[in-house]
Amino acid sequence: MGTNIALRFDGDRAYVTLDRPDKHNGLTLEMLGDLIDAARTIAGRDDVRAVILSGNGPSFSSGLDIAKATGDPLGIVRGFLPLPWRGTNTFQEACWAWRRLRVPVIAAVHGRCYGGGLQLALAADFRFVTPDAEFSVMEVKHGLVPDMTGAATLSRLIGVDKALLLAMTADTVDAAYAERIGLVTEVSADPVAAAEKLADRIAARPPHAVAGAKRLFDRAWEASTRRTFGLERATQLPLIIRLATSRGKPRKS
Repeated sequence: MGTNIALRFDGDRAYVTLDRPDKHNGLTLEMLGDLIDAARTIAGRDDVRAVILSGNGPSFSSGLDIAKATGDPLGIVRGFLPLPWRGTNTFQEACWAWRRLRVPVIAAVHGRCYGGGLQLALAADFRFVTPDAEFSVMEVKHGLVPDMTGAATLSRLIGVDKALLLAMTADTVDAAYAERIGLVTEVSADPVAAAEKLADRIAARPPHAVAGAKRLFDRAWEASTRRTFGLERATQLPLIIRLATSRGKPRKS
């Protein structure tokens, strides 16, 4: 892994930690690639029964580091192109790779969980969060739309109307509201401990049945995720171009 993603194994668990605490775990292009690599490493092991995804420092993740990402326009272009056999680009696969795993992925969230960080957390199967955690689908603030699989996960979890409400307003909501609308699984004073307890409960069940349940619920949903990801890219691309071409231009008063 790179320097900003930590992967360790402890018994039948894999721990994946975002480790850029001084930037509230703002996601860089390198980190997205490292998340994909971490998921692939875990997928290649038969001894892992659960994954716990968390963030080091004051926050889970403040989202994509826009300033750093826009400093590498070629990297954005490369990351935006989908691989035809996978149906996702790098931004999408950094999240959806966790849905592809046979084992449950549990996000332990604290502090800020914004933008791409929220979309990463939503790609987990469960989310345990601290009472002071904050959530925002903030892409619209930058003139963009959620495009790291958020169009699929948001509407699945909370319905289209509430998903649109969050996506169109970029409002920041607290943990109590997030739990009430189904954005998170449970509010806990110690989300890592709560995640570990759930991992133990699931590990007591036959692994093939657990894997089958995860696969079934993903495949049985109404919309094709591959189609949704294509729609994400088609909507986002002109917005990215508009954002890139508008940088440096004087703002109208």
